[in-house]
Amino acid sequence: MNTDALFTGLPVTVPDVLIPNTETDLKKWAVIACDQYTQDREYWEKAAAFVGGSPSALHLILPEVYLGDKDKAGRISAIKKTMAAYLRDGVFAPPVHGLLAIERTLSGGRIRKGLLCAVDLERYDWRPEAKAEIRATEETIADRIPPRMEIRRGAALESPHIMLLANDPGRTFVEAAGELAKAESGGRPLYATELMAGGGAVTAWKLTGRAGLEQVQRALTALAAQNTAPDGSRFLFAAGDGNHSLATAKAVWEERKKNGAPAGHPAQYALVEIVNLYDGGLTFEPIHRALFGVTLSELVRAVAAQTGGAVQKAESFSAAQAAAESENHAGNGTRKTFVFAQNEEAVLLRTENPALGPSILQPVLDGFLRSHPGADIDYIHGTAEAGRLSSRNHAAVVLMPPISKDGFFPTVAEKGSLPRKSFSMGEADEKRFYLECRKIILPEENG
Repeated sequence: MNTDALFTGLPVTVPDVLIPNTETDLKKWAVIACDQYTQDREYWEKAAAFVGGSPSALHLILPEVYLGDKDKAGRISAIKKTMAAYLRDGVFAPPVHGLLAIERTLSGGRIRKGLLCAVDLERYDWRPEAKAEIRATEETIADRIPPRMEIRRGAALESPHIMLLANDPGRTFVEAAGELAKAESGGRPLYATELMAGGGAVTAWKLTGRAGLEQVQRALTALAAQNTAPDGSRFLFAAGDGNHSLATAKAVWEERKKNGAPAGHPAQYALVEIVNLYDGGLTFEPIHRALFGVTLSELVRAVAAQTGGAVQKAESFSAAQAAAESENHAGNGTRKTFVFAQNEEAVLLRTENPALGPSILQPVLDGFLRSHPGADIDYIHGTAEAGRLSSRNHAAVVLMPPISKDGFFPTVAEKGSLPRKSFSMGEADEKRFYLECRKIILPEENG
């Protein structure tokens, strides 16, 4: 079925999705996003031990914990060879030309719904002032793109951990597509599997029939109209997770285009999962900070001086965490409460600044790091991981206050992208797992 023209005028297209064949153990195949557990080699070592020599998306990615290692070039070369081998050796079932409705079961039984499709990278722009249909929600760090280009450049496959947000309070797009997919398939999923390391479970149904795809197209056209500004610009999707991966795909496409790749080349598109901002299973979690090579006292003094925040010593990390959660969820006007902790010490810092937490703190931390050349920073998903780093690695950690969904799209539309690592869609183990793949080369480029 030819669907090339079905979504004309929209940033979405119907991809050819590759799923491992039925002989593959999907629990070993599916692996969490590469930008998680960046300070936890043990997590990735356990994942490698669990997978062993079985076919796995783990062999197709480079976890960011290894980005600084001396054997990075060898790892990237092995990744590309494995991609070619999986395609050659029949690891994948025949491609599915369609959209996939996805349901991810998370901790506590929450279900997050998504729609897997491909998006046109020509309709995406990560620059803060951009008025593209697909925009970054957070600051994109240009220096982080080239190392990732090394992995995508020349790769035969992509597998997404990118999640885009749709501004759809009426639940007319993602959720409706899910019902269409279940009806088309008679409720029989394309795949269903538990996920490793407490990641929950994931199930998908395919939507391939023209009648169903046409209904999705109509819903997306209406949603695009609803998200059109007075100046004519449309803000349809926001990059919630994986923005640097999306920016990398864009950069590689621009590079290929300059080298003569034709319009419509597979590299012009990126495979993503779209999630409704208003999905009941979607939570916004703050991304915490961990600073290495600093002391808690000097960090707190610097932040308090720059922000005018009031500092209060806490009995313990857990006590400080509980107090901050209570105060931040109480809606105390413009007050925001941060937790600073290192080893056994913990303090609360309260500000009355109306700006978002990352907008208050990140510029101060950037200045602090410039004046402390030996210090370093990392961005941590989950309070438990932050506490572990504080107690075991002696990092000075900062627990950030949450960001509300209310006004999220209008804020990004009006003010541009937020500071980098402002929020996370769920805790670390709720991130997207690599499972589906798509070829990003033409047949004659197989080598």
